[in-house]
Amino acid sequence: MNLSKRWLAEFVQVDDTDRNFAEALTISGSKVESYEHEGAVLENIVVGHVEEIERHPDSDHLWVCKIDDGSGEIIQIITGAQNVSKGDYVPVARHKSTIASGDKITAGKLRGLESRGMLCSLGELGLTVHDFPYAIEDGIFILGDDCDKTVGTDIRTAIGYDDTVVEFEITSNRPDCLSIIGLARETAATYGVELKLHTPEVKPGIEDVKDYLKVDIECNDKCYRYCGAVVKNVRVAPSPRWMRERLRAEGVRPINNIVDITNYVMLEYGQPMHAFDLRYLNGNHVIVRNAKKGETITTLDGEERTLTEEMMVIADEKAPVAVAGVMGGEYSGIMDDTNTIVFESACFNGVAVRRAAKGLGMRTESSARFEKQLNPDDCDVCLRRALELVQMLDAGDVVNGMIDNYATPKEPVVLPFMPEWTNKFIGIEVSADEQAEILRKIGFTVEDGKVTAPAFRIDIEHQADLSEEIARFYGYNNIPTRELSGVAKATLTPRQKFNNLLEKTAMSCGLSETQTFSFISPRAYDKIRLPEDSKLRDCVTISNPLGEDTSVMRTISIPSMLEVLGRNYTRKNDKAALYELATVYENNGKDELPNENQQLVLGMYGKDYTYYSLKGIVEKILSTCGIADYDVEPVKTCPIFHPGRTASITIEDKEVAILGEVHPGVLDNFEIGTRAYVAMIDVEYLFEKSDLVRIYKALPKFPATTRDLAFVVDADMPVLKIEKALSAAAGKILENIDLFDVYQGAQVGENKKSVAFNLRFRSAEHTLTDEEVNSAVKKALKAAEELGAVLRG
Repeated sequence: MNLSKRWLAEFVQVDDTDRNFAEALTISGSKVESYEHEGAVLENIVVGHVEEIERHPDSDHLWVCKIDDGSGEIIQIITGAQNVSKGDYVPVARHKSTIASGDKITAGKLRGLESRGMLCSLGELGLTVHDFPYAIEDGIFILGDDCDKTVGTDIRTAIGYDDTVVEFEITSNRPDCLSIIGLARETAATYGVELKLHTPEVKPGIEDVKDYLKVDIECNDKCYRYCGAVVKNVRVAPSPRWMRERLRAEGVRPINNIVDITNYVMLEYGQPMHAFDLRYLNGNHVIVRNAKKGETITTLDGEERTLTEEMMVIADEKAPVAVAGVMGGEYSGIMDDTNTIVFESACFNGVAVRRAAKGLGMRTESSARFEKQLNPDDCDVCLRRALELVQMLDAGDVVNGMIDNYATPKEPVVLPFMPEWTNKFIGIEVSADEQAEILRKIGFTVEDGKVTAPAFRIDIEHQADLSEEIARFYGYNNIPTRELSGVAKATLTPRQKFNNLLEKTAMSCGLSETQTFSFISPRAYDKIRLPEDSKLRDCVTISNPLGEDTSVMRTISIPSMLEVLGRNYTRKNDKAALYELATVYENNGKDELPNENQQLVLGMYGKDYTYYSLKGIVEKILSTCGIADYDVEPVKTCPIFHPGRTASITIEDKEVAILGEVHPGVLDNFEIGTRAYVAMIDVEYLFEKSDLVRIYKALPKFPATTRDLAFVVDADMPVLKIEKALSAAAGKILENIDLFDVYQGAQVGENKKSVAFNLRFRSAEHTLTDEEVNSAVKKALKAAEELGAVLRG
């Protein structure tokens, strides 16, 4: 909705900058999208007077004009226009001026003679002949008597092309603001100034409208009110400049006085109107009814349209003459030889109009307003305003009276006045008198403990709506900030905290997060070489998948990680280290929802990463979760991983993680041309066994004693097994044990390896003696020998 500030000034006086005006209206609830100044691009163009004109000596179509531009000297301008005469007042673009197209005008020479500017046409000012009907479209604009002809005056001021237009975004629940008066009411309330509304007055006319028009409404549920009036001896002519200016500012093209009056009233009051040529209204009878099956109508745009029985039409005694609230028929418009017209001002059901417009594939300015549900109480006021303008413009002779068929009167909305409830609801402290004053200044009536909403406020239904009005004009920015009442303070659950801990740990180890879809292709199980009888192939199938590639819910997260690694490798990324907290789904049959479990899957490739890089990250995650007692066993039978380069981590004989180098065949299936490493951690079991309680332990007071032990063991023996045996045997005084060397070679024998540990002993109660330490070491050596380990000399 555009708002002409010049038109607004007729109803309310506001002394404020355009920027402040836009901000103030936006804060009070009428959102301003933008504002612009008409003709802002025009620079250094003024009113000039043609003092002399003669032909160019070297051209048969150019004219040499002597122009008084108000600068104190007569300037010479050469023009090719043929409609300029001595004594004319014209727009003069001086040297270093700008016209509507943005082009710069400078002094120059034409056929050897100096030209110090340019005479402008309407188009060069950004206007058309609709704005000034007496002008010549392809010639110089000769200012008429409706313009200020003071020489040197800025052309925008002289021709009324200097209005400020504010664009509002009006929500669908506020059709009253789709009008100048509606926005003037909002402006007056926002600034706390007087709203000056005009009451239309129609002077006595001729004859009686009942002799010319009859109105019947057959569909009271769709047409609430229909008002009609008649004007005889119509004198079609251009509208006066002030009306054309206002229509142009609102984005409506001026046409002629009768059409312009209907558009003017629509913009001023928000009520669409229509004017019918009475001679094409058979029987002078207006019938508002539903269309009949098979009926057609040719609308004003020349298109023949087929109507349905649900559509409402304005008909005469023979056929439809308009689609109610949407568009008139081809013979319903005003023509040059029109003599008698019928003005229509009606109120239709908004839903019915919207459905009709949508069904016909046409949305007009009229239907856009009607579909928001207008106020039926405005129909007669708007009609009187139109008749007043007819008399003001001498556009015809008004026939006395009007036909007013108010089939379904609108009941006023009355709500209790509850200032305390409003204060509590909004969170403010505003007195009852102040709240009542706010409501009164926007048209509400407050008396006897009740609030009556004005008829034009169709959006008022509940107590909360009244509270919103008070909040708007009290000032949203004045409402104190406070916590929402009745809302629980949200905190993370233990599981959510645990998941966050896992992700932070993974990121701290240098991994980047990735997220993949939970649905995959069944072929993904083939790509990881999963056996046909594997339970992991028993997955949930999606009944309406986007495609075969997303047709099942995954039961294992490794294929998703390998897809991401493969994509990075084919994109020439030389390395990648990723993690995902992925959800997998365990099938429970058609009658039960699947079990949803989470897995933390890690994946990496590149020269910086090895199996031990991955193993270190997994161990870091276990340590962060407070898990120290676990076993590591080699895995040789998992088809996803390389045999001999894979390990399983178990807690109490249940696997919590599997990690290793990806099998070469699987790498080929995912187009990964280098070694890659993947780990999959069961988050459900890890959470169950985690211990996140941290107990403070004081720094030791007594010194520690260390011993280094090296053993030769079978090459396939897990180091952790030896480490746990040593720890258990050494007893409580063993504070820490670290593996610091692993060696395989000829010196230790075939299928053998050497492993070396550093054992640190300490007592929290006294300084250990050599006897105590040696005793613990002997016990550790004995435990190692029982595993087949041989102490190296």
